[in-house]
Amino acid sequence: MKTCSFRSSLIAAAVVAALSLSASVAAQDASIPAPRDQPYAGMLTVNVDLTDAPHRVFRVHETIPVKPGAFKLFYPQWIPGEHAPSGPIENIAGLIITANGKQLAWRRDLRDMYTLNLDVPAGVSQLDLQFQFLAPAPGHGSLFGASASSTPNLVDVEFNQVAFYPAGYYTRQIHIQPTVQLPQGWKFGTALQLESQSGNVLHFKPVTFNNFVDSPLIAGQHFNRVNLAPGAKVPVHLNVVGDQADDIKLTDKQLKQQRAVVRQTNLLFGAHHYDHYDFLLTLSDHTGHFGLEHHQSSDDRLPANFFTDNDMHMLAASLMPHEFVHSWNGKFRRPADLWTPNFNVKEQDDLLWVYEGLTDYWCSVLTARAGLWSPAQYRDAMAVMDAAMSYRSGRAWRSLQDTADAAPLTYFGGSGWINWRRGTDFYPEGQLLWLDVDTKIRELSGGKHSLDDFAHAFYGMDNGSYVTKTYTFDDVVNTLNKVQPYDWAKFLHARLDYTGPNLPEHGIARAGWKLVYTAKPNAMTKAMESVRHSVDMAYSIGLSASRSGRINDVQWNGPAFKAGLVPGLTIVAVNGKSYSLSALKDAVTAAKTNQAPIALLVKNIDVYTTVNVDYHKGLRYPHLVRASGKDLIGAIVAPRK
Repeated sequence: MKTCSFRSSLIAAAVVAALSLSASVAAQDASIPAPRDQPYAGMLTVNVDLTDAPHRVFRVHETIPVKPGAFKLFYPQWIPGEHAPSGPIENIAGLIITANGKQLAWRRDLRDMYTLNLDVPAGVSQLDLQFQFLAPAPGHGSLFGASASSTPNLVDVEFNQVAFYPAGYYTRQIHIQPTVQLPQGWKFGTALQLESQSGNVLHFKPVTFNNFVDSPLIAGQHFNRVNLAPGAKVPVHLNVVGDQADDIKLTDKQLKQQRAVVRQTNLLFGAHHYDHYDFLLTLSDHTGHFGLEHHQSSDDRLPANFFTDNDMHMLAASLMPHEFVHSWNGKFRRPADLWTPNFNVKEQDDLLWVYEGLTDYWCSVLTARAGLWSPAQYRDAMAVMDAAMSYRSGRAWRSLQDTADAAPLTYFGGSGWINWRRGTDFYPEGQLLWLDVDTKIRELSGGKHSLDDFAHAFYGMDNGSYVTKTYTFDDVVNTLNKVQPYDWAKFLHARLDYTGPNLPEHGIARAGWKLVYTAKPNAMTKAMESVRHSVDMAYSIGLSASRSGRINDVQWNGPAFKAGLVPGLTIVAVNGKSYSLSALKDAVTAAKTNQAPIALLVKNIDVYTTVNVDYHKGLRYPHLVRASGKDLIGAIVAPRK
């Protein structure tokens, strides 16, 4: 999700905004001390030995200064940007805690699995922790730091994976000095500042614990580092590791586009909030694929062919712009309910439609402004989103606001029935919401103002500072009103709280375009079907299916649903012939000119059934076509100078 930065110090004004939150949530368990905003005595150290990372074993030695008495250790639970209690504590093994050479007993808190309780004997001033983080194998784990993160040729380390910290303190008041040992010959990238290096042992400068967690590291045998801001006072670099040497090379055109992302983003916001920035890009088919924001870096993980396959490059082009935007929106400016004093206080996700939705809007716009997408490709991406959200049947019972409120559930929910259950819709519908806002500002102001003005007003201050400034719903509304007076609270609530059959956002129409469906997929849909080896027929027969015939999703109350199909079944045959993606498309096309139902032989575990789908309108894929009025989409995606 973007750049996960935690600042070394927080000024008093920012502290006051979050104190009430920390006090209220800390009371959730009286046995766990409320975090105090005062320095923790002494320096923690951690030595992360990655020499066995090719076998997915990270070996850790950590020291923690202590005083005698009852003591509680936290393992980071709420990882910024993951929006859920997702810290992968289940992958910690072999934990032995010693003091003065003697092993100490510890016990996990029965009400909080991320808390360890122990008694520190008299005369002890330091705990020594030895343990391993067992990185998941490919195909195991879920998202973010709980997914596969190492191969024989590379490793990704989110440092929340490999450290405990003392309870009862703000993490910005706890200091730690990291050391990392790499396999011989591997190179690395991180936002941490190197103090010294001896062979393959890296000694980093001490940092606060929150900045430590906010500064992941990538390393590998095949490594490439390129300058994305040549001549600039503030450095920005792209660090790439991959399983193959050929995968990590950018073409001249791709390098120009990535440099344009940096330039266009800084022009958009009018200020930056880092003293250096490092994109950390992993290209592998054997790790998790996602992006996670940090303040001065981003952990971006994509398939190996990102730079070498045109379809993959187009589909994933917006990931790094998304995470980069998060340095402004999510890190520097953060919803007050998402600011916490440490990693074991609960977050509240109600403003994710700003944190993620607005970031997603800007990332698509910047992908186009930087030339990674053409204007036509941007419109295709918006058509795909508009169609998906227009067909979101779950809006009948679940509002967009609730998808944000329930993010800890929606991030880790299953994939079946996604149109009815709804998932993390604050991303795609969030884009449509902010397009609605942008076009409304342009309409009301006669083209004099736009959401770019909001970006300058809301994020374009304190140049160079990465001290977090929190905000509330009222702050968003007040800034919109300064850009263009209007009843923005009513406008936003009418869309956020809406339940019913229709998409409540109208930005595409106001931008002078309209959504239509034809039998030919647009470029974005065609690339998705090619890369994913699947077919999306949500807007026709009402299902999506893989190359193997597995039904990934079924449109609630659509033709396939009414015929008795559900997610998880496998299509074996179509109209009496062996199943294939082309056979299914051909059958849907043929049914347009006859009244015979489409006969699907489906397998439900070990039971075979023929299902007749009564559908005759042919293939339907989304496109945007010009309507009346000015082309505001063209104005929105035009590069800034």
